Amino acid sequence: MTASHGFAVNGRFLTQTPTGVQRYALNVLSAMNDAEKAGAPIPLLVPANTADPGLAMFERIEVASPLKGHAWEQLSLPHRWKGPLLNLCNTAPAFKDDQIVCIHDGNVFAAPESYSRAFRGVYQTLHPMLARRAARIATVSHASARQLARYLPIEAKDIAVLPNGHEHVFTWDAGAAKIAPPIVDGILSRARQYVFALGSRARHKNLAILSTISAELDALGIDIVVAGGDFGIFSDNVTDTRPNIIMAGRVSDDDLAYFLKHALCLAFPSLNEGFGLPIVEAMALGCPVVSSYHSSMAEVCGDAALLASPFDPAQWVRHVASLKGSMALREDLRGRGRDQASKFSWKTTADGYRQLMQEPARRLASSIPARPQVAKIAVAVATRGRPVVVSQTLRHLMATQTHPPDAVIVSCVERADAGDLVDDDRVTVLTGKMGSSVQRNNALDHLPAGIDVVVFLDDDFVADPNWLASALQAFTDESRVVGLTGRVVADGIKGPGIPFDEAVRLVETAPISAEPHWERPFSPYGCNMAFRVQAIGDTRFDERLVLYGWLEDRDFGASVAKKGGDLVKCGQAHGVHMGVKVGRTSGDRFGYSQVINPLYLRRKGTMTTKQAIGQIWRNISMNLAKYPRPEPFIDRRGRVRGNLLALSDLLRGRGNPENAALLDTLPSKPERLGKGVAR
Repeated sequence: MTASHGFAVNGRFLTQTPTGVQRYALNVLSAMNDAEKAGAPIPLLVPANTADPGLAMFERIEVASPLKGHAWEQLSLPHRWKGPLLNLCNTAPAFKDDQIVCIHDGNVFAAPESYSRAFRGVYQTLHPMLARRAARIATVSHASARQLARYLPIEAKDIAVLPNGHEHVFTWDAGAAKIAPPIVDGILSRARQYVFALGSRARHKNLAILSTISAELDALGIDIVVAGGDFGIFSDNVTDTRPNIIMAGRVSDDDLAYFLKHALCLAFPSLNEGFGLPIVEAMALGCPVVSSYHSSMAEVCGDAALLASPFDPAQWVRHVASLKGSMALREDLRGRGRDQASKFSWKTTADGYRQLMQEPARRLASSIPARPQVAKIAVAVATRGRPVVVSQTLRHLMATQTHPPDAVIVSCVERADAGDLVDDDRVTVLTGKMGSSVQRNNALDHLPAGIDVVVFLDDDFVADPNWLASALQAFTDESRVVGLTGRVVADGIKGPGIPFDEAVRLVETAPISAEPHWERPFSPYGCNMAFRVQAIGDTRFDERLVLYGWLEDRDFGASVAKKGGDLVKCGQAHGVHMGVKVGRTSGDRFGYSQVINPLYLRRKGTMTTKQAIGQIWRNISMNLAKYPRPEPFIDRRGRVRGNLLALSDLLRGRGNPENAALLDTLPSKPERLGKGVAR
């Protein structure tokens, strides 16, 4: 590379405490330095009194200014340098167009609680501006690109993926380690083994799971060695009650090499990572890896690690026990790990940045192979009295999904409700009491072991072929997401209904929506929604909500989210709700629930007072407005009677949601709902 390229490098990172981001920048520049042995040096713009990194092909240029930190970067740097600029550490001048910016991940949006308020404020303001103005945004993994596209005004396909490398570990000298040898010798002298982990207070590092499994590992003769200077993730008394947890403190790279070369495995249970560099470092040094499969970890690990859910301690115990009991497995992972690590090269990444600085729009070949989803997903459909409809939609789903469901459950009242699906070995048919809440709970109670995500679809919902794949990807990319709703391209519930063939056509021709691809918070819409099974726990649909299905969905989602987590809308998961008009109930009963149910949810705390009043007002207003000339498929007059009866019951102190099912209705045409479950 010569000065003819005309770009400079933002060297502010040299003033910061070295972490993974700063190491990335320095390794990229070192690889550029090694690749170019002649020609004019590349300007490296730094604040005054910044140490020289010792790279011969970079000319250290001080930009003297009374400003420091972000102020220096935003004002002094662009004033001094008018040409193209390469920024490798998440930040860059906000109003500069001709620059490449590497944003390592979107954790500041996805896991904001892991960062200080000031840090969040800067990054959440700056990153959208950079995404709009920079000539190109880069990141370190495809998972990180997907995550950034959810929170920033940019498409994942437009983000260049330039991952970390592995070559730097060969400069580490285990023979020069000082802290690690006595710790390792003490463990081995007692005929025990150890798993190794890197410590951090950040919640998304998820090291608390090691405390959870420490007693079981202790019984297997396995210690846990945690290196790093911040162990706030553990409770105050964990080292007293868990003698097999050893805190090594801050250690050198040489010590890391020693720990990794003697460990049974590296345990990497993180919830969110832009890349997960310790995985590649461990593999390059021949250490087996047990890793979470969330966010980037699955693509970085490939088939060279044992992968586990970061929410399932039992899986971690099983994997560690398997490694302890099988030398063959350990050797196999060591060999595959070295091969996998070799795919991640600082030289290749540095070459990618050189190409982008010459041609920002250039499409770079990916060095990270795709890995199939590890998590398992089940589909549950509650249905009643619509055997033909549920057979059509579920057979279409099973035939077209790019990620087939691991289980399909049809929850009905009589086996005849499932139509010809009763003879399909891929489908589990359950029978039980009538009611969508009861039937969905029956499905939850019969989920197969190992299911990570459960999807609830209405029996008349036609899903896009990528619905399950998109939902599963969202749950594995975003650990805070506990519930997800897809985008409804067309909703027949708002009209006379949509025939099956037309629904399939609408899905196939659905345009890209102008709506945000990712919206949170977003209350679940039951015709197509999914939940993380671990987050559900013992929560169930409220069986007192006998009518008005949308509110039971909202109540369930809010109950799950109250434990901690986000409810979102994912635009990539989309489909058509046919709104078949077969299931029938009276307008009186439905109108009664329109008033009583929001107030019941307000008492439960799953709806605010403002939300409940707004919902009731909209329901009553619409019913009264349409009363003179009601739609042929909606019993507006029955709904008005039900609204008034509910208000009367409230004044008498007897407004319970289950009363709706007991109403003696006046003669009127039945309400024709787009739900296949009698409510």
